[in-house]
Amino acid sequence: MYLLKSIIFLAVSLMLSHQTFADKMPEFQFHSKDLPKSGDIVIIATSSDLIGKSAEIDKFVNNQISIALSKHEFSGDFGNALIFNAISPFHKVTIIGAGTEELNKRKLHDLGGHIASKSEGNTVVIAEDLNTNVLAAGAHIAKGFALKNYKFEKYKYKADSSKNDLKTLPIIMHVNEPDKSDQNYHNDLVHVVEGTYLARDLGTEPGNIIYPDTFIERVLPKFSNVQNIKIHIMKEDEIRREGMGVLLGTARGSIHDARMLIIEYNGAEKEKAPLALVGKGITFDTGGITLKQNSGMWYMKSDLSGAAAVAGTLLASSKRGENINIVGLMPLSENMPAADAIRPGDVLTSMGGKTIEIGSTDAEGRLQLADAVQYAQKYFNPYMLLDIATLTGSASSAMGSDYGAVLTRDWDLSMRMMKIGKNSGEDVWPLPLNEGHFEQIKSNIADIVSTAGRPGASIGAAVIGTFVDENLPWVHLDIAGVDWRDSPTPTTPKGHAGWGVRFMNELIREEANKLE
Repeated sequence: MYLLKSIIFLAVSLMLSHQTFADKMPEFQFHSKDLPKSGDIVIIATSSDLIGKSAEIDKFVNNQISIALSKHEFSGDFGNALIFNAISPFHKVTIIGAGTEELNKRKLHDLGGHIASKSEGNTVVIAEDLNTNVLAAGAHIAKGFALKNYKFEKYKYKADSSKNDLKTLPIIMHVNEPDKSDQNYHNDLVHVVEGTYLARDLGTEPGNIIYPDTFIERVLPKFSNVQNIKIHIMKEDEIRREGMGVLLGTARGSIHDARMLIIEYNGAEKEKAPLALVGKGITFDTGGITLKQNSGMWYMKSDLSGAAAVAGTLLASSKRGENINIVGLMPLSENMPAADAIRPGDVLTSMGGKTIEIGSTDAEGRLQLADAVQYAQKYFNPYMLLDIATLTGSASSAMGSDYGAVLTRDWDLSMRMMKIGKNSGEDVWPLPLNEGHFEQIKSNIADIVSTAGRPGASIGAAVIGTFVDENLPWVHLDIAGVDWRDSPTPTTPKGHAGWGVRFMNELIREEANKLE
């Protein structure tokens, strides 16, 4: 029956395959010869003294570029840019500073983002002779360019719709290892970009467009031609049969029924236990009976960011054929006030039989995850479990927009997550989780209460952790402060960040390398 359902839903996904990303990803070609003679060019430089292919271009224009740089006292500081519009025969010449420090992968991604922010239309990038030991450095510059280049404009009125049909020419990257860069980007890194775009699309769409069923409809077509994938959709009847009363409770006030989307990727031997990723998927959060203030409520369309990141991560890892087994669980519901919505003080029964007293109906994400992590453990027996959620405002207050909060029972595991964040470009910082937090959530009338005392990220983590086996390595990521950008970064435009796709892919790479 499980396999039959998977086949049916994959067939449905094929019918929905006309749905596309909000914005098409840029295309790249990698070269080491045939320098440009016209058009727009970008030169990466560390000072006004140009070297290598950049010096050849400068000679071609009678040293006009180096003269202009010296007059502007160009320092070459990382990310600094100068734009010249009158150096014939080029339409526009942009100089981007690479700084003097060695460029690691993260710096290369940021460099690509800086290039994208200064580029319009078709561009040739001169990115040779860089101070880096990263193999196929051009692929990482392209990744950063593509991450920054995301736009969501599908609802903007376009008077001339024919412009949408114009073919965009590829970005030409002049790099030292063009073949390796081409292979690394098109066989690997582009999939991380694609997964991030998917997460950003899901988190940007309005709540009247994305709700549990349409979330699934958007995700399924992305996996239609991916190997080693199984997809299962839990509808309300099955959720009820499994005793997942707290997940059902989060959807009671909505006209949209709860769902849980489960995607398995088996890239290793069948007997290998999977890594489980569980993402909070509240498709819109009004707060329920504990109604939020109107100010900023529009942003709650992105309360599904955890589930969106899990979907994007599974897409990226499976399309590049990572040597690991992964299962992604995305509980989905809409938190709305209504006559039959749950109330503060209600008691709900979770999948395993433990009961939860509702402290606030605006603390609904931990309810979703309480059932989802139990399901993951019962049916998939993972060797590690990571949950990701826009869970608490307190995490946002503590971390700001620079760090996701990581909470675990194991300090060494927290330190490892910090290293993964640094390498991936999505930083995390630990918050405490100890026995005191588990004591605070004991209820007088139920097993636990969903909120206790002053609200906090650690209390939210303790609620979820109550349902995770103490012997199972478990990571909780609270991304409430980083999922949406009010201002851009080098690799993230303003708006939904798709945060977590890069982080979880870095974790998956590390775990897969252990299996080799």
